[in-house]
Amino acid sequence: MQGSARSGPVTIKQVAEAAGVHFSTVSRALKPDTRHRVNPQIAARILETAQRLGYRTNTLASSLRTRRSYVVGVIVPDIASLLFPPILEGIEATLLREGYMTIVANSANDPERQRRILASMTERQVDGLIIASAALADPVLTERPDTRAPIVLMNRTDDTGRAPAVINDDIRGIGLAVGHLAALGHRRIAHIAGPQWLSTGAMRLRGFQMAMAEHTRGRKPVVVAAEAFSREAGAAACERLIAQAPDTTAIVAANDLIALGCYDTLAARNIACPAAMSITGYNDAPFMDMVSPPLTTVRIRQREMGIEAARVLLARMNGQEIAADTLLRPELIARRSTAAPRKAAD
Repeated sequence: MQGSARSGPVTIKQVAEAAGVHFSTVSRALKPDTRHRVNPQIAARILETAQRLGYRTNTLASSLRTRRSYVVGVIVPDIASLLFPPILEGIEATLLREGYMTIVANSANDPERQRRILASMTERQVDGLIIASAALADPVLTERPDTRAPIVLMNRTDDTGRAPAVINDDIRGIGLAVGHLAALGHRRIAHIAGPQWLSTGAMRLRGFQMAMAEHTRGRKPVVVAAEAFSREAGAAACERLIAQAPDTTAIVAANDLIALGCYDTLAARNIACPAAMSITGYNDAPFMDMVSPPLTTVRIRQREMGIEAARVLLARMNGQEIAADTLLRPELIARRSTAAPRKAAD
């Protein structure tokens, strides 16, 4: 019957005939890990031809041949956090160019939930894992199911060095915030720290202590720990800080959400920011320039973190040994939540 639709899926042989090349060349061009072995112009022609004909890779058959699933698992601690969309976009874009799909799961900072996620991803034979939910002393990583899939830690690290990590230079970042406040004339600077069972909380506290020793010699730093990196925990910690050290003129918050919690407490107490209390955050999450007052914060390169984590994982999946962590340089973004203390201004 004339005009009838083509029966069955398009084959590699049909793509080869249409592109005028041998089918083995098509096979190499269609695989991200062997495409470099084909002339770039020929590879581009093959890819265009395959797309025009509607060729679809038989993923199951390919996995059986190569023993690769071309799937990477990513575990985040809070899927609702504004921190992660740019990071995940960087991961996905980098991996997709190499032919990998990404599965994202939310641990909700629950070790048992993370354990189940790791087991499930292992059963699905992911080729690699990017974990952004690690704790400093993380039993889940120690007890994780036996798997050949390499792991890269991201944003957080653990205390054993079992896997390479792509993290921010938090000591430098908090140092930038303290230095900014000290340059404005603040000496009574306090820190609302994040949870100390997380590397982000511990390293930012260490950075605060080091910076305070440099900028305000002789003054014992005031530190109050928030129970979580959340707005509610930040508000509660700010209440305790004001009761403990009412002469504080500036607060270095361990992240932006904690800083927003400080805003809530100051507003409830009719304490003006920055006239009576300066506040800095950390991360420069989306919309921090739109709160009132716009938040002075330390910007981390979120998308770059995702890209670097994916690159390190790709290298590990290709057999390269990666021992060192990757440190990303943060920068201070000065906005209107910081100003000179009243006495200095007077």
